Amino acid sequence: MTVIHIVFFKFTAGLPSKEVADVCSRMIALSQKCIHPQTMRPYFKSLGGGRDNSPEGQQGGFTHGFVCEFRSVEDRDYYVSQDVVHQDFVKSLEGKTKNVRALDFEPGKF
Repeated sequence: MTVIHIVFFKFTAGLPSKEVADVCSRMIALSQKCIHPQTMRPYFKSLGGGRDNSPEGQQGGFTHGFVCEFRSVEDRDYYVSQDVVHQDFVKSLEGKTKNVRALDFEPGKF
């Protein structure tokens, strides 16, 4: 069953736009850099993201969002808890993000 992993970033105030763009491009690159330990291939089904443009005003200060799609719960779990590439990326966010939120779900499971 497919798993959707949504991540929101609230960047540190005053972070230069060049650094914001760098974080975002490195986040998108995870879809090719994260390699499955058994298949030795990228294991994201898809990954996309962008800057908030919602007129609703419900963002809570989050300015950028990303939607990751994994083929299975196991792939998502590996990404979150074991993938060194992902762990290094998370560490690189120190001092650049004020807040990060993630929400995962399996489509149609309520």
